[in-house]
Amino acid sequence: MIPVNTPLLDGNEEKYLIECIRTGWISSEGPFIKKFEDDFSAYVHRNHGIAVSNGSAALDIAVQALNLNQGDEVIMPSFTIISPAQSVVKAGLRPVLIDSDPVTWNMDVAAIESKITKKTKAIIVVHIYGLPVDMDPVLELCRKFKLFLIEDAAEMHGQTYKGKACGSFGTISIFSFYPNKHITTGEGGMIVCDDDKLAAQCRKLRNLAFEPDGRRFVHHELGWNYRMTNMQAALGLAQLEKIDEHILKKRHIGNRYQTGLASLKNFQLPMAGTRYAENIYWVYALVAESEELCLETVRKLSESKIGTRPFFWCMHEQPVFKKMGLFLDEKYPVAEKLARNGFYLPSGLGLTDAQIDTVIETMYRINS
Repeated sequence: MIPVNTPLLDGNEEKYLIECIRTGWISSEGPFIKKFEDDFSAYVHRNHGIAVSNGSAALDIAVQALNLNQGDEVIMPSFTIISPAQSVVKAGLRPVLIDSDPVTWNMDVAAIESKITKKTKAIIVVHIYGLPVDMDPVLELCRKFKLFLIEDAAEMHGQTYKGKACGSFGTISIFSFYPNKHITTGEGGMIVCDDDKLAAQCRKLRNLAFEPDGRRFVHHELGWNYRMTNMQAALGLAQLEKIDEHILKKRHIGNRYQTGLASLKNFQLPMAGTRYAENIYWVYALVAESEELCLETVRKLSESKIGTRPFFWCMHEQPVFKKMGLFLDEKYPVAEKLARNGFYLPSGLGLTDAQIDTVIETMYRINS
């Protein structure tokens, strides 16, 4: 079996975890947490890093920390994982959706301004699969309409936009450290920002909203237990030490697929780059010409013991949001095509060249 993801843990992970065990610092207190926060935030050129239990937790806190009012509108892509929309809805806010760009698969930034109203208070950008959102037009809209920018860089460790680190653009930005990311802590996430008060509020919310200078167990607002453990942070620090190698490996995997599948018919391959970024190939993704071809290809790959994952499902077609009366009769054709026709191939950092070549050969064989 060639799994869709295999993490790479060949640095100081074992050494740092043993240190956690021997010192007894295994919970949400311990020296690796602060070190990981400081080093990661410095890596993406932010003043503050707040380590949390996962990327979805980071989004919950990021949305809540901006102190928006019930009913405020937040613009975001329809084509994304459910986490950003879930955080918005649970905060009592209204998500307003944008279709995708058919080439980069990111949100269509040209469609954003027409959705801005007096109730709009923030934009969430989600960098998808390997290429960043075109940030300059979004930043200009945020300045023009005085909007917060929430940057979901969950998949973009080490990626840049015009040479500037993804994660450095938002009023508040988030990352995920799930095992399929360029840096993993098993589960885990990070919030980064520059504002001191915003960072302090995020730290408070991740820790059950304990008042930093108040009596313990007396609470004036609600938060979450979204803390990262010292052991997770130890893993993350070891991974961060090798981030440059991981980025090179990801681009090697992507370029090998790109070259090997160049003659494949009836599938859209990812863009190798744009005028503002080279693809970092978080995953190597394909879009079939039809949903039937997508499903048949995935089935045949599975029979050949090759793992795949489908693309995200559109927010406007999520049953849970339909039950809430959201997005009724809304259509986003590009996002719908991506959701139905897209899947990605084995792309983890532990993938070997021989495995990549096997996948390529199988793709041609089953589609001949």
